[in-house]
Amino acid sequence: MITQSRRAAGFWLVALTSVVFLSAASAPSPLYVVYQQQWHFGAPMLTLVFATYAITLLLTLLVVGGLSDFVGRRPVIVTAIAVEIVSLVVFLVADGVTELIIGRALQGLATGVGLGALGATISDLAPPERPALASGLNVASPTFGLAAGALLSGVLVEFAPRPTTLVFEVLTVLLLMLLVACAVVLPRLTEPRPGALASLRPTASVPPSARRAFRNALPVLVATWSIGGLILSLGGSLAVGVFGVNNHVIGGIVVTAMAGSGSVAAFAVRSRPARTTMLGASLVLAAGMAAVLVAVDITSLPLFFVGLVVTGLGFGAGFVGALGSVAQLVLPHERAELLSAVFVPSYGAFGGAAVLAGLAVPQFGLRPTTTVFGLVVIAMALLAVGAELLARRAEQSEQSRPVGSPEVTPALATPMQ
Repeated sequence: MITQSRRAAGFWLVALTSVVFLSAASAPSPLYVVYQQQWHFGAPMLTLVFATYAITLLLTLLVVGGLSDFVGRRPVIVTAIAVEIVSLVVFLVADGVTELIIGRALQGLATGVGLGALGATISDLAPPERPALASGLNVASPTFGLAAGALLSGVLVEFAPRPTTLVFEVLTVLLLMLLVACAVVLPRLTEPRPGALASLRPTASVPPSARRAFRNALPVLVATWSIGGLILSLGGSLAVGVFGVNNHVIGGIVVTAMAGSGSVAAFAVRSRPARTTMLGASLVLAAGMAAVLVAVDITSLPLFFVGLVVTGLGFGAGFVGALGSVAQLVLPHERAELLSAVFVPSYGAFGGAAVLAGLAVPQFGLRPTTTVFGLVVIAMALLAVGAELLARRAEQSEQSRPVGSPEVTPALATPMQ
């Protein structure tokens, strides 16, 4: 029997772990320009660094994303933290691009191992009387982590000594403490059950009860995380190359403006109907991205940051809506599997946008690349709106079908939201 106090302590501990975990993932971003100056490598090599993280993360999600459903949450979380610590040690001793690639590969491995287990544990430990809190924190924690890691790194690079190591020292100490805390505090939430080895077959399956909702949410997942990849990969370059701001803190603030507002939005809409939230957020995302493109075209830094904040609101609310629309349809022992399936297209879009943008900028320039990618994101957001409206019309048609008439499409196992 898990006491209420231990459940609450475990809940907030895992939320904090998710924040620090994603802080470590975004911390290298403001440092890339420093690494390029020190080690004299170009955009293609930087793209390889981005690709290494994204590809490793996706492959790991496909293989071990649902493992904690079989072996338990705690051992998977502890293992993921340990691998993340090793990745930070690699960054601490790095003296060339090879170590960057190794470090990012280890970060992708750690994040892929930990994402599903951390998210599922937040859902497992959420107060029964506040079920929406889990969906909000499952988005707010990692997005806040992305914002905090980029901002912390940018500030330390600009003002602190040892700019390429201090941020990793701080994060290593934090993760060591969290490693011990998770090993001691986290209760056993699920009993080990057969099928662990079989679950390691590369797959990204969605439990049958959530498949229709997942298809409806897919355009939102792709649109939101594409803009995340675009801003994380090009945000600092836009600040310098388009707006002429040569300051590492600004590079961190670019990421923080979007991810931070996304975190606030995720927590603010956690109790709202999931599908209604998803629909409205898609429109907000499109509007914010349009403002970013106008700012880039007319070289307006204030409008650029306004656009980033609005885009972040759409990002955070959209992901909460998409996640909530599918998470409510699965059983507790299916949560890690589902979350991993959600993160596969999300991080596929995230990494794909970053890699393609990195390859396109040397060929076509910063402004044209940003414009094309921004228009694609707007199109995806509007596609998400259209897909949701069509889904609602189909459900209304099913509900109005006379009793005894033949059924064409199985109804979604959740009330209309």
